[in-house]
Order: sequence, then structure tokens, then C-alpha cells
Amino acid sequence: MNMAYFNGEFMPLEEVRVSPMDRGFLFGDGVYEVIPVYGGRLFRLEDHLDRLERSMQAIELSNPYSRERWHGMLDELVGRNGGGEQSLYFQVTRGVSVPRNHAYPHDVQPTIFAMTRASTPSTTVTPMAAVTRHDNRWERCDIKSIALLANCMHKQAAVSLGANEAILLRDGALTEGSSSNVFVVRDEVVSTPPRSNAMLAGITRDVALELMRDAGIKVEERAVTGAELCDADEVWITSSSLEIAPVTTLDGEAVGTGVPGKVWTQVNDLMQGLKRTLMAA
Repeated sequence: MNMAYFNGEFMPLEEVRVSPMDRGFLFGDGVYEVIPVYGGRLFRLEDHLDRLERSMQAIELSNPYSRERWHGMLDELVGRNGGGEQSLYFQVTRGVSVPRNHAYPHDVQPTIFAMTRASTPSTTVTPMAAVTRHDNRWERCDIKSIALLANCMHKQAAVSLGANEAILLRDGALTEGSSSNVFVVRDEVVSTPPRSNAMLAGITRDVALELMRDAGIKVEERAVTGAELCDADEVWITSSSLEIAPVTTLDGEAVGTGVPGKVWTQVNDLMQGLKRTLMAA
């Protein structure tokens, strides 16, 4: 039985009931995080809570829990679902407000929801196919908002074309994927777009940057053009669920040699080594 957390209580996921007047349901007025769990341990929890706090501040939503309470609740939820390898999703909405009104209500209790699902580590590499799309989303993509319809539309467009991910371009420059960050490799130099309002800086993205810098791999955070993306030797996408995944086909054409590249292999090995260390601790 999958246990969830809802407004102060642990309960079976199928018993969670959300009011139709919740602003998350009516407006997408809320923020969320997804955290990998390795060996029963939440990966980079503080980084995720920092980003949650930034997202809440951006939409003028007060954090309902202290750091200590977030730690305790999330750890307990992982334990109630058996520990091991999981993916933990949690969100905070502004809460239930009557009548429906676009303006932020006052003195409303936020709604807190969290759930997990089992995550089975894979020992095989699954190369990804991607397509490029015009990034027509809003200008605050740095907020990890639950209002993800535009991202879903881009993802579905990719799936409809037989691909795994949509890689987004705005004014000729790379932003991110529909649910991932993007890295390109040319002449063994790794580049990824810098933090901005046009993209959500992922925790896995930051971990990859740390691992590369520590290993002496040349990496740049800079503007990347669509031409550079299409002419790259390697393309990767990163996210909490995918970790670091190689893109071997872009818009129906092979990326580089059409197989996972040498630099990706090195960085993925570093990531897997980090996971093994965490799981053995």
C-alpha cells in the first residue's frame, strides 16, 4: 500500500481527498519538488528545500513548515513506504479559498501533499530521442510551479513524434527540455545555459556541474545557440528521474556518432559512483 501525506496526516494514497475549491486545483496556484531517494536517503534534500523556498517566495506564499518539520515528515514518508530507492513528490498550494477569486486570499491555510513511488535502479543505458520545439512558455520558468500545461504540451508533441523529450529554443537560444535540463558537448567541452528566468535550474544539473568541475572536465555555463545544439558531438538531458541521460537522436538525425559519447560515459560513471557511496553509507 502506497502511503501519502496530506495536511498533517499519513494515509493511503487512494484516501487523499482535495477540495474542488483548492487554488491548486482551480488555478495551478502552488509549487512542488521531486526528490530521488537512494538507499532510503533523500538526495540533496537541503537543495530541494532551498529551491522550494525560492519558488514560494516568488509567488508570495509563506512556507508552512520549518526545515525540521519538512525533514521529519519527508523522512517518515520514505520509511512508511519501505525505504530503498524511491522518487518522492511533494507540493504546497495556497489552499482552499471561497469564493473563487484570482487575487491571493488572506488567512488561508496552505495545502501540503506528498507521495512516493518505487524506483528500480537500471543497470542499462537507454539512449533518448529528442525533438526541438519553440519555447512558448511564460517568463518565470525558474519557479517550480505546478501549472505545467505548457510543458505537458511540449512533452506530448515529442511523444507524438516518437521521441522521449522536447528540447526548447527561444530566440535562437537553448533554454531547457520540457522536463529536463540540457547539456551539449563540442570538442570535449561541456556547455549548458546559465541560470535565468527562462529555465528551471535542476538539482541534478547542479550535481553534474559539481562532478565535472571536481573531475577537471571543462564545463561552461553560457548561452548555447540552436545551431550549436544541432551540431553537438553529444547532447545530454538531466532530471531527478532520468539522472544524466544521453540524447542520441535529435529531430530524426543522429547526434554525433549516434551512440552515447565518451564525455557522457565519464560523467555518468561519476554520478553512479556518487549514488553507490550514498547507498552504502
